[in-house]
Amino acid sequence: MAKFAANLSMLFTEVDFLDRFQAAAEAGFKGVEYLFPYDFEAAEIQRRLDDNGLTQVLFNLPAGDWGAGERGIACHPDRVEEFRAGVDRAIEYAKVLGNTQVNCLAGIQPEGVSDEQARRTLVGNLRFAAEKLQAAGILLVAEPINTRDIPGFFLNRTEQALAIFDEVGSDNLKLQYDIYHMQIMEGDLAPTIEKHLDRIAHVQLADNPGRHEPGTGEINYPFLFAHLDRLGYQGWIGCEYKPQAGTKEGLGWLDAARA
Repeated sequence: MAKFAANLSMLFTEVDFLDRFQAAAEAGFKGVEYLFPYDFEAAEIQRRLDDNGLTQVLFNLPAGDWGAGERGIACHPDRVEEFRAGVDRAIEYAKVLGNTQVNCLAGIQPEGVSDEQARRTLVGNLRFAAEKLQAAGILLVAEPINTRDIPGFFLNRTEQALAIFDEVGSDNLKLQYDIYHMQIMEGDLAPTIEKHLDRIAHVQLADNPGRHEPGTGEINYPFLFAHLDRLGYQGWIGCEYKPQAGTKEGLGWLDAARA
């Protein structure tokens, strides 16, 4: 049966971030993920994890100035040193939190940077991060993101991502497959997951349209959950959606999935 992790950047936002760990545990989640831990002391986050019996599942490498609209810098040729420093920072947090995988956001392709320049930069950065993280016992994942929500995002399709991973050439780099993003960009969810299951280390979900909880849109989540179980998927499923009418009020889908 699938293991579900609460994305604390989108769920339980009615309370302060550090209080969301308790809220997630009380709602029945066993794991948590979120965008970034870097605004808080790692030891304090670890205390919240321990107090609530939670597994730290995933967070992102530093991704530039999020508040200013940046969504990653891994494809930015002029920010390679910043990216590399971010890998070191992520490792420091991951070691304290017991986090065994981190996600790399490729970023929005900068104006004036060609597709080839962006790809070459991304490949080099992923290769550096995969090697550095592997030495620390941490898996690197990267996710394609839809270009409707984030126009210009460089990594946006499954096959594109896997071709880049092949060029990187590391066995410490896997796919983070976000069902919501890939429904928008390419559909064909179940066959794609089955075809590439051995390269998928983490799954995320939200329904479409609206990016709300499962059951509010067009995606047949009961089928996909059963499909993942049949395939023997052993990773976590991160619940990265915007609750339609409050987090607790919208958790009926989770009870049904666990039944």
